[in-house]
Amino acid sequence: MWAPGWRDRIWSSMDKQWDIVVVGGGITGAGILNEAAKAGLRVLLLDKGDFASGTSSRSSKLVHGGLRYLRNGQLRTTVSSVHERERLLREGRGLVTPLGFLFANYEGDRTPRWALGLGLAVYDILGMRWGHKYYDAAGALKLAPNLASEGLQGGYRYFDAQTDDARLVLRVIYEGVSAGGTALNYAQVENLLISRDGRVRGVALRDLAPEGYGRTTEIQSGIVVNAAGASADVFRQQIGSDNRLRFLKGSHLLFNSDRFPINRAISFSHPVDQRPVFALPWEGVTLFGTTDVEHTAHPNLEPSISAAELDYLLVGAAYAFPSLHLAQEDVQATFSGIRSVVGTGENSPSKESREHIIWFEKGLLTVSGGKLTTFRVMARHALRSIRRYLPGRPKFDSPRVLDEPGVISGSIQLEPVDRARLAGRYGAEALTFIDSALPGELTHVDDAHNCRSLWAELRWAARCEGIVHLEDLLLRRVRIGLLLPQGGLPWMDRIRAITQGELGWNDERWERELQEYCSLWSDVFFLPPEY
Repeated sequence: MWAPGWRDRIWSSMDKQWDIVVVGGGITGAGILNEAAKAGLRVLLLDKGDFASGTSSRSSKLVHGGLRYLRNGQLRTTVSSVHERERLLREGRGLVTPLGFLFANYEGDRTPRWALGLGLAVYDILGMRWGHKYYDAAGALKLAPNLASEGLQGGYRYFDAQTDDARLVLRVIYEGVSAGGTALNYAQVENLLISRDGRVRGVALRDLAPEGYGRTTEIQSGIVVNAAGASADVFRQQIGSDNRLRFLKGSHLLFNSDRFPINRAISFSHPVDQRPVFALPWEGVTLFGTTDVEHTAHPNLEPSISAAELDYLLVGAAYAFPSLHLAQEDVQATFSGIRSVVGTGENSPSKESREHIIWFEKGLLTVSGGKLTTFRVMARHALRSIRRYLPGRPKFDSPRVLDEPGVISGSIQLEPVDRARLAGRYGAEALTFIDSALPGELTHVDDAHNCRSLWAELRWAARCEGIVHLEDLLLRRVRIGLLLPQGGLPWMDRIRAITQGELGWNDERWERELQEYCSLWSDVFFLPPEY
C-alpha cells in the first residue's frame, strides 16, 4: 500500500486545496477518511505518531454492544453499538470474530441476578438473536473450570465480539486510501491556520519521520476535522474554545495463555468496587482488565500502568481465579490507553457517558468520545453535519463499512483459521500478501507460545504498511511485541533478517531503532518501575 518513496510523494502533493483535512489517525479519523474518500472528496488524514498509536491500539479489543453502558442507562449508545457489532461481524470476518462471555455472579454482588438477566434479554433483542443463558454454579464451573467456586451462585453466558484493534484501523485507512484518500503518519499539525475572519482554513504541518525530519508546509482545506483524541482540546483552544474533555485511563495485563488458560471471556464484579472486569482470550494470550481511573498526566505523554492499577487487577485475578496463583512475575506485558470523554462532573469515571460528541466551531469540526465499535456511526454523523460546506453535498451512504476481502484458495497450505485471519487483516490485498511470502514464511512465528502471527506478515508490513519506526512493526502491524515474552526480543535475529532490507535501514539505523524500542517497551508496555 505504501511503497518505497511514498512519504516524499505525499509531501510533494500537499500544495493543492483539500476538501477535508483530518487530524488524528485512530479509529475515528480512519472512519472519516474512509467515508469521505468513498464519497469522492479530496481528503487528507494526518497523525503526529503512527496510525492507531494512541487509544485505538490500546483498547480492550472488544467489538461489543456495551452491556455496562446499558446498565448505566446509556441506551442510545448500546443500540448503536449492537447494530454496528453485527455489521462488523458480517463484513469483517477473520478480523472481527464472535466471542463467548460468561458473567459470573457471586454472593454479595451489587447487581442481582434478575437485573443482569433483564439487561441481557434487552441486549439480545437489540441484536436480534437470543444467545444468553443462565447456568447454576456447577454449570458455570464446567464452562470456566478455573473460576473460584466459593460464593459462586452461577453465571450468564452471552455473546459479543473481539478484534485486533490496530489492524482494524489500518484496514479502514487502507480502504480509504484505495478509494482516493491520502494518509500520512508522523506528520505533526503544529497549528491551525486562521483566516482574518477567525475561521479555520487549514493547518501548519511538520514532518517527524527521520527521512524528512523538520520539513514544513501549510495545507489549505475547506474543513479541518479534529479527531485528535486526548489532544482535541489543544486545537480547540487555538480558536478560543474552552476545554471540555476529561481523560480516563484504562490499563490491561497480558498473560501467557498456558499460565492463564481460559476458553471464553469471563467477566465478574471486582471485589473492591464492584466494577465489571474481565479476562478474555486474545491472539494466543489472556488479556485481563480493565481499570478506569482519572488520567492526570499530560495527554501527549505515553500512558502506562501504575502500581495501584497493577495491584487492583492482580487482586481481581486472585479473587476470581485463586487456583492459578497469579502474580506480577506472570505478567508478560501491559498496556494502557486514554479515553477522552466529555466531562460532566461525575465522581466515578465509569459513569461518564461513552456517547460521541460533535462540535463545529469556526470551521473546526471536533469529534470526540464514542467507541471502537461505532466508528462508522461517528464518521457519518460528523460528515453529515458539515455536508452543506462540502462540494457536491455528498450523502455518505457507502453500503459497506469494510470492503469485500480477497478469497484465499483452499489449495494454499494454510489452516482454515489462518486463511480467515489473513483475509480479515488484509482485505482485498490478501492474495497479493500470500504471493509476497518467501518459502517458509507462511508459518507461525512461535507455536510454543500460541502466537499465530506469520513470518510473512513481518515482511509485508516492512514492505507495504508505512512503517517509520520499529515500534510500528512490533506493536501495531504485527502484535508480537505484546504476544511474545520480552517484547519479542528473543526472536529479533530472524525479525531483522526478514525486515531490515525491506525497510531500507542500515545497521546503524537498525541498532538505534532497536534501542529505542527496548526502552519504550520496558517503560510503557511492561511493569511499573516499582516492580
